[in-house]
Amino acid sequence: MDLRLEWTLVACARILQPVVRLALAMGIKHPHLEDLLRDLLIEEAQRTWRSRGVPNPHLSQLSITTGLNRKMVTAKVRATVDTLPDTEQSAAAKTFTLWQQMVTEDASFRHLPLTAGDAVPSFETVARLGSRGNVHYRAILDELRRLHMVSEDEERGVVELTADGFVPAEDLRSMLAFLGDNSRDHLQAAVANALDEEPKMLERAVYASGLTLEDCEQIQRVGRERWATLHHDLAQAMTQAVDNAPPNAKARIRVGIYTYYEACDEDEGRGAAPTSESRSAP
Repeated sequence: MDLRLEWTLVACARILQPVVRLALAMGIKHPHLEDLLRDLLIEEAQRTWRSRGVPNPHLSQLSITTGLNRKMVTAKVRATVDTLPDTEQSAAAKTFTLWQQMVTEDASFRHLPLTAGDAVPSFETVARLGSRGNVHYRAILDELRRLHMVSEDEERGVVELTADGFVPAEDLRSMLAFLGDNSRDHLQAAVANALDEEPKMLERAVYASGLTLEDCEQIQRVGRERWATLHHDLAQAMTQAVDNAPPNAKARIRVGIYTYYEACDEDEGRGAAPTSESRSAP
């Protein structure tokens, strides 16, 4: 086997291990994953041919590219049904992010009147700005309450921001949507860099081993604290860019951060000094 194929398969195995873990935990079996892989092979083959100037690749081209026989390709060429919500269009998430920005600048904004006209900030005005006026503020409030991210004092007419990040832990469907979108874009950046595509994407990490779990938790807290500041700056820059963008602007961007740690066996846990990894542009 070509060494590049061998290396790529090993990389794919590392990528797919947590995917298989999720699938098995949710009761997904081999036939479901096999069907999914076939669909993805065909979708990506179609995208590849279109990028080469072939808008409607025929069955033979798809068969050669994917290694699937023509009969299998014929059976699988169909529109994929996506049943997860679009995280990029979530009015609740956009409203939450805008409100969180306000709290970062002034902690008193953690409590807002539900409605107050235009004289002072209120949840109604934040929701109107966050959703660009496309969703009623009460619908957004109900969604944030359902996700346990805000609380409402109906007698006083005041709402409170009770979460530090938009993590819909009480909603499995939304959690899976964010898992899919965030992981996809992280891997898209890594794959684009591995394939030496332009422009180079920011993709950096630092790794160390031989620590205690308490050390790991402390390091994670450092990351969370730094992210709070960076998140505010990025959200502010993105908001300004959206406000100033021309009507025909179609590009999108996602910037994220992650931490993962676990207890290792004796061989894996041997001490290693921090190692930085970077494949992005300087």
